[in-house]
Amino acid sequence: MIKVGGSLGAEMARACADIVRLAQQGADVVVVHGGGAEADRLAAELGRPVRTMTAPNGRHSRYTDAPALDALVMAMLGRVKPKLVAELTGAGLRAVGLSGIDGSLVTARRTPPARAVVDGVERVVRDDFSGRIHEVDPALLLTLLDGGFVPVVSPPARDPADGMLNVDADRFAARLSVALAADWLIILSNVPGLLRDPADPASLVAEVPGEELGPYLDGAGGRMKVKLRSAGEAFQAGVPHVVLADGRLDSPVLAARAGAGTTFVRGSR
Repeated sequence: MIKVGGSLGAEMARACADIVRLAQQGADVVVVHGGGAEADRLAAELGRPVRTMTAPNGRHSRYTDAPALDALVMAMLGRVKPKLVAELTGAGLRAVGLSGIDGSLVTARRTPPARAVVDGVERVVRDDFSGRIHEVDPALLLTLLDGGFVPVVSPPARDPADGMLNVDADRFAARLSVALAADWLIILSNVPGLLRDPADPASLVAEVPGEELGPYLDGAGGRMKVKLRSAGEAFQAGVPHVVLADGRLDSPVLAARAGAGTTFVRGSR
């Protein structure tokens, strides 16, 4: 299981080259991608300003009302995924693009109404179409893998009552890796891994004890906290090799498998 970001520059091409090598060596590979940055660009093109909401505990999140969900889905399924599938297909793989709603792959539960600050005004938010993953059914992915295909998967997920929902792509990848009993979960981003000092790339935390994430979560911020928690949950659920790695390296996936980045380990360090 390899989770890549939504940007499709030279970094993505290098990750795809590694994915091709692994698949050609006989490995079953599932690729998960995000698309928040592309969704922001599309929203700007459509004249829909990106909005955030702030919970009482200070946590910031994307405000996914109906227009924002529309832009997010169009960006992930209409811009990011086709380019990624084309990159892999052009290299000789049989890549197939999917979302969490295909084959009821990922079901979610919509976040209940909650008080938050939106556009500087505190109110009860009732029209946010985001949620938490409830269940994963890997049957479709297993069928594709058995047929020699490389699934390329992303949110949204499906709520039986409310339809499509935005769910976090890192959690999406983690839950899929557990459902598939994956040997590896590699989450690529634009930093070397977990850093003690976010401003110092040399402050990499090379190993994190999977059962003792608390102090590391306390020191992480923003998206890295979500990545760390998601990866830790997958490790604790039985995925044996979990790495937070740098997607900017020349060979990012193979480097992560060789020990680059932040690796989750058993026991205290």
